[in-house]
Amino acid sequence: MKFWETKTLAQMTTDEWESLCDGCGKCCLIKLEDEDSGEIAFTSVVCDLIDLDSCRCNRYNERCTLVPECIDLKQHDFAEYKWLPATCAYRLLTDGKPLPDWHPLNSGTIESVKDAGVAISSYAIKESQVDDLEDHIIEWLD
Repeated sequence: MKFWETKTLAQMTTDEWESLCDGCGKCCLIKLEDEDSGEIAFTSVVCDLIDLDSCRCNRYNERCTLVPECIDLKQHDFAEYKWLPATCAYRLLTDGKPLPDWHPLNSGTIESVKDAGVAISSYAIKESQVDDLEDHIIEWLD
């Protein structure tokens, strides 16, 4: 049996938890929250700590210290994962859905994420290259 099919997120070891991340980078896209409605809008802008080739954080263990707005998913209630992209393993499992075939745990390769067109590497730009985040809102990630 695959551990993600038999364990809840809370029951997983640190290694199991970390292996759920498919490396798409979508959670690292900067989000804007409407002050009135609370609605979250994704942008195509990513934190400067992200390596756009690998879609991984260059300073993962220090990220929440270096970028105070960075969210450590393990520190939140799983019910709060609704803001994550619909393809995110943490959100899928929280919602009782299976991991997609392209997920590295199913495919056996991290390249399957890029091959499936899920990784941000083809369109994301670094925060330091952007003047106005609102000019980079994208609509298709919910």
